[in-house]
Amino acid sequence: MINGAHIIVYSRDADADRNFFRDVLKFPAVDAGHSWLIFALPPSEAAFHPAEKNDTHELYFMCDDLKATMAWLKEKKVKCGAVHEERWGSVTTLTLPGGGKIGLYQPKHPKAIGR
Repeated sequence: MINGAHIIVYSRDADADRNFFRDVLKFPAVDAGHSWLIFALPPSEAAFHPAEKNDTHELYFMCDDLKATMAWLKEKKVKCGAVHEERWGSVTTLTLPGGGKIGLYQPKHPKAIGR
């Protein structure tokens, strides 16, 4: 039986991004060997969207108050993108130290977590 999900984020500076998840976002981690950290993440959901091609995936974190979360991230010197409104949520991106971006949004839709 499936009992979890493992997400891989590819990065040009994986060490910096691992440190960011550990030191800034404070996600707990285990060392899988050779300082290869694997992080516990908040409860999650999966959605499937139509696309022209397969094998494109995105990572979004959810929050209850986007403005407050962005202010907290700004205090930690994390750069967030402009907020835009979608029918499904208020959305921004946060820039990782390695240069990649991760989505962050406050959902307007019912959450599957806890159902």
